[in-house]
Amino acid sequence: MSNITGALYKIRYLDEFSRKKTLMHRLSPTIKLIVTLIYILLVVSFGKYQLGGVIAMSAYPLIMLSLAEMPAKELIKRVVVAMPFVMGVGIFNPVFDRDIMTYFLGIGISGGWISFLTLIVKGVLTVSSAIILVGTTGIENIAHSMRILKMPKIFVVLILLTYRYISVLMEEAASIWTAYKLRAPGQKGIRHDVWGPLLGQLLLRTYDRGIRVYDAMILRGFDGDFRMGTAFVTGIGSYLFLLIALAGFLIIRLSVITMILDLLI
Repeated sequence: MSNITGALYKIRYLDEFSRKKTLMHRLSPTIKLIVTLIYILLVVSFGKYQLGGVIAMSAYPLIMLSLAEMPAKELIKRVVVAMPFVMGVGIFNPVFDRDIMTYFLGIGISGGWISFLTLIVKGVLTVSSAIILVGTTGIENIAHSMRILKMPKIFVVLILLTYRYISVLMEEAASIWTAYKLRAPGQKGIRHDVWGPLLGQLLLRTYDRGIRVYDAMILRGFDGDFRMGTAFVTGIGSYLFLLIALAGFLIIRLSVITMILDLLI
């Protein structure tokens, strides 16, 4: 039960954190979304052996983390969840790419290890930037910004409802887990022979609750598009943030510093 409660807290933490009033929170959601998308594209654009350049791009999430006053511990918890998937993509790089590319303390480092580390750093930076965006903007504001940028409404609604459905799924799982523990006091875990019925109940309960939510949305005028009652006001501070961020990205992406780091690492 504690694991499910902890998962619910992790999901809702970003929603609660997005209501703060720091400098990052006050910036235009659309500008923050544009900057984050550009940042992710630039990080991904680095070659598989450009570890130094990718590390240099870590300046952006570190600065944003400080400006947003987000605890580093909360960010790390969420980044760690995605790391097994990233590592699974490049885990065989050291096996197939064994050509020595550089030396560290007299130890030869193959291209496979460099590309593997580059992939991990890319994953950490892209996931971190996305989490900071959600934590400083809120999923509703992000969805509204996506519609302002003319992204397909079906794509926006799917992202928004999927994000919300996760919390619904976890709440129903917590309810089922509590009911099971009350009927099996002192038992550790769940017996294997009841996993199937419990998963079936979880699916049916979340489906029924999803239908009720959808009916409520229809009664409130939902027509397949996402709308907000208030329009965003983009101040001069948001445009200044955009210019500074883009300039910083280009300097790191094209600078001699990046080349030097690639040679040293």
